[in-house]
Formats: sequence, structure tokens, C-alpha cells
Amino acid sequence: MRRRLTWLDVFTSTPLAGNQLAVVHDADDLDDATMLAFARETRLSETTFVQAPTAPGADYRNRIWSVPGEMPFAGHPSLGTAVAIARERGQPKARYVQQTHAGLQPVEVQLDGDHARASMLQEPPQFGARPSPADVLAAAGLPISAADPQLEPQVVSTGVAHLVVPLKNAAALADAAPDAQALRTLLEPLGAIVLYLAAIDVDAGAARARGFFLSPGVTEDPATGSAAGPLLAYLRERDGIDELVVHQGIEMGRPSRIDCGWAGDRPRVSGDVVVVADGEVRLGA
Repeated sequence: MRRRLTWLDVFTSTPLAGNQLAVVHDADDLDDATMLAFARETRLSETTFVQAPTAPGADYRNRIWSVPGEMPFAGHPSLGTAVAIARERGQPKARYVQQTHAGLQPVEVQLDGDHARASMLQEPPQFGARPSPADVLAAAGLPISAADPQLEPQVVSTGVAHLVVPLKNAAALADAAPDAQALRTLLEPLGAIVLYLAAIDVDAGAARARGFFLSPGVTEDPATGSAAGPLLAYLRERDGIDELVVHQGIEMGRPSRIDCGWAGDRPRVSGDVVVVADGEVRLGA
């Protein structure tokens, strides 16, 4: 069966930068095995499947899959999927409520041809464990001297848990080289999916970040919107910061910009999106 496919780069206005996303439309009758198989076929950090909502108040259901399996929530797949849906529906300006396993998240989209601007409200933050800086830095392949002397690592979730790790400067960030087994040993007991390293300039309201996850070895993410929101929540809790610009993907050659702002009791994460390709995929009967 032919289904519409939209391929986008998220958190960038430049094609072939930012974080890639494939969106499969009209996926109601696809089973989990098929969605996982196609996610593994694309080998992107995430591939999404648009289904009819099952929760009151939602406009659509967003099933988010990575190579290892389904994810409860993610940032760039939320923004990119909303842009793909707005294009399919011919709505140059739209406000949606998406349904994910993490709950319902409002998403806003404004289209300009093959370019778009999108934003979403993430869940209210939940602050978790504070693992030993020495253990965290060792898993990141860094000496303890690379740690920010004022800010300790902590697990933070605004829909999915990430381990936020402030570093003292961008040079330390560039030297990161996580070990797969050490990263697994660190993240799994914490229930976190990403090691999010950040060199933070509190006065400028800016950060340069790198995100590492297991898939099945260590994989770097060019833009992690679901971790940028927790990073803002972390900094707001400590320094009262309400706005943050996160630059990520630089070391990978896929520069990304994630704009974060505080809205009531939760972060709003925004960014540019550009469509790279439209087409069809043959999935299912």
C-alpha cells in the first residue's frame, strides 16, 4: 500500500543540516513490527507514523520510533511531524494537540513554502537523580576537571528523561568520547535515554550541547529538543533563566539551533524546519 512520506530537517532552515526526520502519513493500520522495521530501514534517529488520535482533545497520534524501538516522546519528531501534517492538510498556519505516550502536547506551525517555524509545549519538568560527577564524566570519556564547577549532573524530564551534564567550556565538550558499555551502565539505572552534555553561558542565555544515546552502540544526535527543554528547566531552577538558545550538532557537521522559552509551568521549544523531500513508501498490505 502506498503511503505519503515527508522527509524533513528540523532545528535548521538549511537543508542537510539539523536533525533528520521521516514522517509516514495514514499509518493507522500499520502494526508495531512494520513501524520498527521501517525505522530501521531509514536508520534515522527517529521516524514517525501519523495515526488517528485515541485521546480526547488530540488532533492526531504521533508514534515515534528509533532503531532500538518506540519512544514515548521526542522533540524534533514532534515539530517535524506537525509541519508535515500542516503541509498535507494545506494549513499554512495551524495549532495542533499531538498525542504521544507521554501525554498531549500543543504544537504550533507556520509554513512558508518548504520552510516552516514550529514550537511545542513540553510537559512540566520532573527532576530526578543526581549521579556522581566522577561517574558521569568517566562515561563521557572526560576527566573530572571537565565538569562545570558550579553545576552538577542531574536527570530531568519534560516528557522523557535525560541526564543533563554541564561542562566548564566548549573545549571540554569537543573532547567528549563516550564508551558504550559505560554509558549503558550509567543511563539504564537512571531511566535516562540521552547523555546531554552542555557548555553553558548563563549571562548570554546560550549553550552549546552534544547528545549521546545508545542505538545499539553510542550514537550522537544533531539536535535533541526533548533534552533542550529539560536543560532550560534545570537552569531556571538554579539561575532563574527563562530563555535559552541551544546550539548542537556542530561537531557532526549538522549545525542546529533550538530556541527554548519558559511558558507557565513548562518549557516551550521552538525551531526552524525545512522539507527535503516528498514521496511515497510502500508499507503494509
